[in-house]
Amino acid sequence: MTTAMTAHVLMHAPPVVDPSSAHGVFSILWLVIALPALGAVVLLLGGKRTDRWGHLLGVATVATSFLLSLILFISLLGRHSGNRQVSQHLWTWFTAGSYHVEFGLLYDQLSALFLLLITGVGALIHVYSVGYMEHDDRRRRFFGYLNLFITAMLILVLASDFVGVFLGWEGVGLASYLLIGFWQHKPTAAAAAKKAFVINRIGDIGLSLGASLIFVTFGSTSFAVVSANAHNASSGTLTAIGLLLLLAACGKSAQFPLQSWLLDAMEGPTPVSALIHAATMVTAGVYLIVRSNFIFSLTENARTGVIVVGCITLLMGAVIGCAKDDIKKALAGSTMSQIGYMVLAAGLGPAGYAFAIFHLLTHGFFKANMFLGAGSVMHGMDDDVNMRHYGALRKAMPYTFATFSIGYLAILGVPPFAGFWSKDKIIEAAFGDNLVVGLCALIGAGVTAFYMTRLMLLTFLSEKRWEKDVHPHESPTVMTVPLMALAGLSAVGGLLLVNNWITTWLSPVVGAHVEHKLGVGSVGMSLIALVVVVLGAAIAWQLVGQRPIPTVAPEKVSFLTRAARADLYGDAFNDEVIVKPGVAGIRGLLVFDATIVDGIVEGLAAAFTAVSNAFRHVQNGFVRSYALMLFAGALVVLFALLAVNFG
Repeated sequence: MTTAMTAHVLMHAPPVVDPSSAHGVFSILWLVIALPALGAVVLLLGGKRTDRWGHLLGVATVATSFLLSLILFISLLGRHSGNRQVSQHLWTWFTAGSYHVEFGLLYDQLSALFLLLITGVGALIHVYSVGYMEHDDRRRRFFGYLNLFITAMLILVLASDFVGVFLGWEGVGLASYLLIGFWQHKPTAAAAAKKAFVINRIGDIGLSLGASLIFVTFGSTSFAVVSANAHNASSGTLTAIGLLLLLAACGKSAQFPLQSWLLDAMEGPTPVSALIHAATMVTAGVYLIVRSNFIFSLTENARTGVIVVGCITLLMGAVIGCAKDDIKKALAGSTMSQIGYMVLAAGLGPAGYAFAIFHLLTHGFFKANMFLGAGSVMHGMDDDVNMRHYGALRKAMPYTFATFSIGYLAILGVPPFAGFWSKDKIIEAAFGDNLVVGLCALIGAGVTAFYMTRLMLLTFLSEKRWEKDVHPHESPTVMTVPLMALAGLSAVGGLLLVNNWITTWLSPVVGAHVEHKLGVGSVGMSLIALVVVVLGAAIAWQLVGQRPIPTVAPEKVSFLTRAARADLYGDAFNDEVIVKPGVAGIRGLLVFDATIVDGIVEGLAAAFTAVSNAFRHVQNGFVRSYALMLFAGALVVLFALLAVNFG
């Protein structure tokens, strides 16, 4: 980031607005969280008596939360732009001396958008799950876990304090563990759940240490207090806090180097994949960075770290997506890449905060659409996830094909679909900041076009390759209606940029938007990006669409393809850098404990035992021995006195 840019950031730090107390319609804010929480309690503790209607309760609670969120959003629109932060104190959570943490909610322009995304897309995923999980014996429990997931994410984005964020943060981690491993009878699902849980704990250390350093520095963990005093902290302290929060974001949002859990998370039911990848868990890291803009806007070093992580991850995810034959894992690599775009944008500071959230919203629409579309394909293909066994499904599954195609055009960034407006803005802002960063974002767009076109060709457009006993069919209405709704949002989501609404709306929270002037202009940049996208799609058409597709992946492939199939050796990296050193460290501690600690303790015990054994022979219980010792002692005293007097 240039010096001029840094100076601009420092002079235009986000304003601190004292949130007004919740009253009127805003007094119902707590119900947005309480309803899915109540649903989770009833479904998880109600037992088998709730099996017949439990899924309906799960849908109803989240759908009602969405309606409340919509009412609150409309009410917030009616307020003056400088008076759109509302706080609601529920109770004092805990007190330690002069430090106390309120269980309070902060509803502002940023959290309002997240509430609509979480509850809106979440409700559609719940509806879809009614059909997808219809024949699962534990469907009621599944909906209980979904409600728990929604509850935790709502706490995370509504908390007014870093400690409250941590509560929701851990709740999301727990719920993801339960949902990824929902089919725990499969060893792969159980292993994937544990892997996600453990890797996320590494990121959680960053949030816990970051919150601790915030408390030590500012004497509070409240957003209002920290934002008001952030400029008084030293640059080193702010950088340390920013990097710790970045570590936390890397865990939850599956960013390098903590990205390896994301692809394994596909072992959960497909609605879980849609919920994790579109509306909840992986967006938490982006939210944390943007919410903490009052920290990142004052530390160029931390922002640079965010940009580097975003660039690496968006390219890694795109490359991984190119080599996956599992339709869900191809989309998972895509999610990793798209979240990388959001993290990159957040690292650009005031030039990118709003666009990070904008792309987060549009991505929530088209990625949920495509994940649920993948579930629809699996539903029609007897749960086969291998795209090499698909082909020509556009005729057998017309609704799934049509809705998936809209998501495909949106993620590619084809105008006028949603991704065109949000991703192009990130590419434009990236070039405005740094040429290398801009090139990374542009190359990522081209690779995205390649792997998504490959996915469309393998699944819908090529010759059919399924077995004779497989009969592809369209999904039931309860599954296709949510696909249509999400496809509609994927088509029109770009309207949030009309008259720069998204940047104006978020400016009171993230600061005034900074726009760089490019030599080619916004239109020219969009044309360049579109050419790169068309080129990526054309290469996919030439390499995949114009050649026979074998039903078994060839073994003789390039090194890059082998690396992409192995997730760019993310697991091997973690094994060498984290697991093996950790195991060696534990073994070293065991040796230290056995030789040094136990040696000292056991040595002292042996010494005292030896002394005790020696004295035990003196204390033999015979009176004559005691009399002899008494006489000997008296003689010693006598000779001592004589020596003193006559010496």
